[in-house]
Amino acid sequence: MQRYKVQWFFCENIVLKIVFLQLAIKPQNMNALSYLSNAEPTAVETYYELYKQNPSQVDGTWQRFFEGFEFASQGTNGSSHTEDVRSSNAEKEFGVANLIFAYRHHAHLLSNTNPIRPRLPRDPGVALHYHHLSPDDLNTTFAAGTLIGLQNATLAQIIERLKAIYTREIGFEFMHIRNAEVREWCKQKFETEAHNYNYSLDKKRQIFTKINEAVTFENFLHKKYVGQKRFSLEGGENTIPALEAIINKGAELGVKRFAIGMAHRGRLNVLANILGKTYEYIFNEFEGNYFHDTAFGDGDVKYHLGFSSHRKASNGEDIYLSLIPNPSHLEAVDPVLLGYLRSKAELIYQGDFTKVMPIMIHGDAALAGQGIVYEVAQMSELAGYAVGGALHFVINNQIGFTTDFQDARSADYCTAVAKITDSPVLHVNGDDAEAIVFAVEFAVEFRQKFGKDVYVDMLCYRKHGHNESDEPKFTQPKLYNLIAKHPNPREVYKQKLIAQGDLQADLAAEMEQAFNDSLQARLNMVKQNTVKAPEVLISAQWDGIAHGGAADFEKSYQTKVHKKVLEQVLEALTSYPAHFNPISKIQSLLKERKQKFVNDKLDWAMGELLAYGSLLHEGRGVRISGQDVTRGTFSHRHAGIFDEETNERYINLNHINDTQGKLSLYNSFLSEYAVLGFEYGYATASPQNLCIWEAQFGDFANGAQTMIDQFIAAGESKWNRMCGLVMLLPHGYEGQGPEHSNARPERFLQLAAEYNLIVANCTTPANLFHLLRRQLVWDFRKPLVVMSPKSLLRHPLCTSAVSELVNGKFEELIDDSSIKKAEKVQKVLFCSGKIYYDLLQRQQTDPNGLVAIVRLEQLYPMPETQLEAVYEKYANAEFFWVQEEPKNMGAWTYMLRYQGNHKLTLISRKASASPATGFAKTHEKEQKSIIDLAFELKKNN
Repeated sequence: MQRYKVQWFFCENIVLKIVFLQLAIKPQNMNALSYLSNAEPTAVETYYELYKQNPSQVDGTWQRFFEGFEFASQGTNGSSHTEDVRSSNAEKEFGVANLIFAYRHHAHLLSNTNPIRPRLPRDPGVALHYHHLSPDDLNTTFAAGTLIGLQNATLAQIIERLKAIYTREIGFEFMHIRNAEVREWCKQKFETEAHNYNYSLDKKRQIFTKINEAVTFENFLHKKYVGQKRFSLEGGENTIPALEAIINKGAELGVKRFAIGMAHRGRLNVLANILGKTYEYIFNEFEGNYFHDTAFGDGDVKYHLGFSSHRKASNGEDIYLSLIPNPSHLEAVDPVLLGYLRSKAELIYQGDFTKVMPIMIHGDAALAGQGIVYEVAQMSELAGYAVGGALHFVINNQIGFTTDFQDARSADYCTAVAKITDSPVLHVNGDDAEAIVFAVEFAVEFRQKFGKDVYVDMLCYRKHGHNESDEPKFTQPKLYNLIAKHPNPREVYKQKLIAQGDLQADLAAEMEQAFNDSLQARLNMVKQNTVKAPEVLISAQWDGIAHGGAADFEKSYQTKVHKKVLEQVLEALTSYPAHFNPISKIQSLLKERKQKFVNDKLDWAMGELLAYGSLLHEGRGVRISGQDVTRGTFSHRHAGIFDEETNERYINLNHINDTQGKLSLYNSFLSEYAVLGFEYGYATASPQNLCIWEAQFGDFANGAQTMIDQFIAAGESKWNRMCGLVMLLPHGYEGQGPEHSNARPERFLQLAAEYNLIVANCTTPANLFHLLRRQLVWDFRKPLVVMSPKSLLRHPLCTSAVSELVNGKFEELIDDSSIKKAEKVQKVLFCSGKIYYDLLQRQQTDPNGLVAIVRLEQLYPMPETQLEAVYEKYANAEFFWVQEEPKNMGAWTYMLRYQGNHKLTLISRKASASPATGFAKTHEKEQKSIIDLAFELKKNN
């Protein structure tokens, strides 16, 4: 060994020890090889020394490796010729190892994954000449074969094995994974099993049964409901045996609850053949019928609806399945699914994510094109949003509406987003049922073992156009000529099984006819008889909670709290452990909290924190998520404090007593769309706990408008899905410019109808306290939108007495208590939120009793009874609506809709394209003008 220069080269976790003659390797070759030298050589020296002492001390792969290379480096003498041979052999050995490395890295580009058309040519770098090899070496035996489990194998045998593993019907991307343990597991499992999965006859027949159900169901619908939209699965029917395999393998590995998020395509097939929604019910929907005794709201088209069911897996275990309802907005359901399952895992399984599994079914174009996919990938391993990994299944039609995949993405694959999270991707031929089953079972094992996202990309085709009345040949005539001649997946698998002797042709035909006859019988029943509505499964968490209507809002609800409870919460809010060392400002802040309570002047933060603390004291949970929520965007909350030396976080409110609920605080990543969707999903599964999303500024909710419009505002009416989510949206005109002033209350008020949500703009800490508590005191759940303040957080007049928490309740409307003689009032100023204090300060400079200020604390549902009382009380006055927002924004048009029978005049900023001016001086001038106009009285008075 002393005569040679030792070079170590490293492929993944396998280290090649190649003994080169000193200076024998040319510099250009060394440069080509040096990129593999990325580990610690001394570790390999240790391995080699152990091997020389006793070969049994190292594992079999290393033993074979060292044996092979020592054999290759042996010679009869030290002649120059012998040394050249040794050097040449070593270089060839390395070339073979590098070839294996290249197959692992890039051979997925050669895999036979497209059932319809040839793949685009992409050079994977596995040709022999790239690795200093030639056809002359094919019959040479190489020790490097041990890297793929072949001993004393020729180069031809090594290549044959590599092709069998990496270029058949599954293309595997995993070498981008940086974690050595994860990468090694993927490599070992795939190289051991991917070329050698021999399923039992029973399993093959199970697979065929599910394909038969999927294909026959689609064919039946296509014949019976010609031209009706159903977004069929035809061409991708192997999705059904894939999902069946996911569920059965997951149950085998401990999963108790599966939830699926998907778009339209294939939804009806999944509902019928996976979740067990009855065929009769689906046919009933095609007939356009609904169930009078169960219908709620406006409903939705059949390919948007969700469903839940109990069933048994193949191992006999009881499992729970859910398909999350979703709108047409592609991929919007993804974070909703994750939030829903996160809540289930915490409430039912004590945070054990291996008991739940999210299955996201994507279209290829949507996966590549929708930004929400990237946001969801980034949240997948964050503490506040992780669910132990999602299984992503792509129904890759190779087309989006009419757009070919080459126009739909820049990346080679629609799954390029997987590399963000170091997730493996299995690309699989959509015609090969068994390969698909292997791929998804591999994915389930990976997810359960490592708790990370994993992707299965099933390349298939879309037999019809975007919907069944669309003509795809308008834009893809060549592709659809190929599709028209292509046998469906059942036919492909049937012929394979017949050829193997595993299925008889007449049995296959009998299975198809029997299932078709069953569907026809059920359709006949639907046409002739009234179909019973399917049983709606209600989670235990929703027991005792009903849909709320007008009468429910009129009931009186007790939200007050005993003073002793508040004192106990205050003690927690102002304390921390002896070893804890917060910065001096926080120490002062905690002292101020106690003093405010003693002085009977609670500010906004105290009203908010005491509300949370009182709910926690009752055993409720509180979850708050959003950008900077721990401290609060405006440094008012400080619900968690930090040690100056260790940065350890201490959440005071989690230390009230031993039986309390938990406050969960999560500073979100910089996303509104995905995070709000996650919190909506969480809240739909957690009605007994308070779930809050706070925008950094209310304007930023713009980035999550899809979640607001399609889920939060309409989810109960469309899908019967109740939700008590709270949205805190900082709102108010303080001269901070167009993007930091307006939370767009007009949008929420336009969405408000049929008691679908609450829109509030409070002016006192006590009212916020009762408003938040009311969310859980109610015996129904509605989303709550709060136009929360900024400047009011520290406004000296914006305080409440402790007694208002102990004895009060939420006030939808607050009259002017300073008015002594209502008959003398000339002007009544209706307002909401922060502008009240600007009006109040002007009123206090001239308390003549001629102008009354009435606050609408709850804008929707409108407190009509209280409003009518105000109109009656101030019968001699003129009535005005005063708002900071421009005329075309804010609550003005909403007020006109509700107060059409009363004369109401607007005082506001002028109509504007921008929410606010960006100039401080202009803002001050506008604000002063509003206040001046509000207090301008008629000259004769």
